[in-house]
Amino acid sequence: MIHVNDAHVLRSIDYEAYADKVKAINQGIENRTLLGNDYLGWAKYPETYDKEEFVRIKKAGQYIRENFDILVVCGIGGSYLGARAAIDGIQGLYRDDKLQIIYMGQTFAASYVHQVLSYLKGKKFAINVISKSGTTTETAIGFRLLRDLLKEQIGEENLSKAIFATTDKEKGALLDLCKKYGYERFVLPSDVGGRYSVFTAVGLLPMAAAGIDIDAFMDGAKNAMNAYSSDEINPCYQYGILRHELYKAGYPVEMFVTYEPRFVQLGEWWKQLFGESEGKDRTGLLPDSATFSTDLHSLGQFIQEGSPVLFETVLDVEKPAVDVIIPHDEDNLDGLNYLEGKGLDYVCKQAHDGTLEAHEETGKVPNILLTIDEMDAFHMGELMYFFCRACALSCYLNEINPFNQPGVEVYKKNMFRLLGKPGYTK
Repeated sequence: MIHVNDAHVLRSIDYEAYADKVKAINQGIENRTLLGNDYLGWAKYPETYDKEEFVRIKKAGQYIRENFDILVVCGIGGSYLGARAAIDGIQGLYRDDKLQIIYMGQTFAASYVHQVLSYLKGKKFAINVISKSGTTTETAIGFRLLRDLLKEQIGEENLSKAIFATTDKEKGALLDLCKKYGYERFVLPSDVGGRYSVFTAVGLLPMAAAGIDIDAFMDGAKNAMNAYSSDEINPCYQYGILRHELYKAGYPVEMFVTYEPRFVQLGEWWKQLFGESEGKDRTGLLPDSATFSTDLHSLGQFIQEGSPVLFETVLDVEKPAVDVIIPHDEDNLDGLNYLEGKGLDYVCKQAHDGTLEAHEETGKVPNILLTIDEMDAFHMGELMYFFCRACALSCYLNEINPFNQPGVEVYKKNMFRLLGKPGYTK
């Protein structure tokens, strides 16, 4: 279970004042009676997921591992961030694995797309295209380019052996394409939105291909579901209440802090989850993220002495995956022999404690501390469900729908008009 420490938020929190609200919201999530109830499928998905499809996902993941050198995950937003966060967070940034996983379909940047396509030329790659509609512009362009390159390399008759699609079960352009050309397809359930979809084939297929134990991942999510789906103020709801209290106290920015580069993409996933869910009706916290101690050398001065606009939510992993011991050096010109024999994890924990003391006591920056035992597939599943549930509570406390994104549609309409897409005028 994730432990929530509120001893550093610089104020006393009356949790009991939220008891009735939390109970009503929890029951509304469980009974699917709240705003956006048609997208609450994620809440019980760790229990209700399609077990037959799950077997197919594992089989496809193993097939990809055995027959390809690269998997290109083609999606944007929730269609790739969850999988990328989980893969990096569990396995690290330099995976010692035969299968390389790269990402496309998340940008219009010609330089990036050109580099990916150039890198893939002559290589044995598969595609996992992820889109509920099949018409998301960045992903649709990316998939068209990838499919053309793949067809050039292996022939049209072999595309169905190398393309795997995750899309809507009943409708959409990508589904039609799958039916026409026989691509193996997996389902993004209609009652699960993209940023809550990491527990579906959207996240599970890339994870399975990466060699991650997706049974353990789903067990962790189910453990979190059972632990946090209660009317009481459990740790998940405690975190949601703390966020709400700090927001009301005049802190409009939440900075999600980790101490490991492998969690950078977890921060990106977290930002989309909370930003796209909560930022509506001129309300909601601005989610930001940082990786310490690296970013202490860039953002540290602002956090310590800049405008008092933010609080920090710090994720601490109790047990390190590995450790590195600092050696003795005969010359000791760097003056580090006082640390010889100590592990970098020890140094990192002292940096953590020293930073907390500086930010809390001198900088007067409130800190929420989240602690998880270790980071493996089980605990990643647990943590991601924890954040999904806390995000839903946060939105309902602000009386907004966590599952729509009307503001996103504005830029799309403008872009389509400027591109000359039929049907879009000023």
